[in-house]
Amino acid sequence: MKISTAVAMRISKILQQRNMSQYALEKKIAMPHNTMKTLMGERNNSVNLKTLMQIIRGLDMTAAEFFDDPVFENSELEIY
Repeated sequence: MKISTAVAMRISKILQQRNMSQYALEKKIAMPHNTMKTLMGERNNSVNLKTLMQIIRGLDMTAAEFFDDPVFENSELEIY
């Protein structure tokens, strides 16, 4: 699994747990819809740290809280 897929899965999981829409998050952090759509889409091959930190802060989390999920513990996670 690609790191971008793992990030998208984690964001989706958090949004679902909080009963929050992707649109609501986009508005909260003033992120263009196309940026979020690209990040959440399977065609995305990388994750920009600045964008990810913007999302994490918008979710009112720390980076440690965001990455504290089994999806990031996969030894076969593609990071290149």
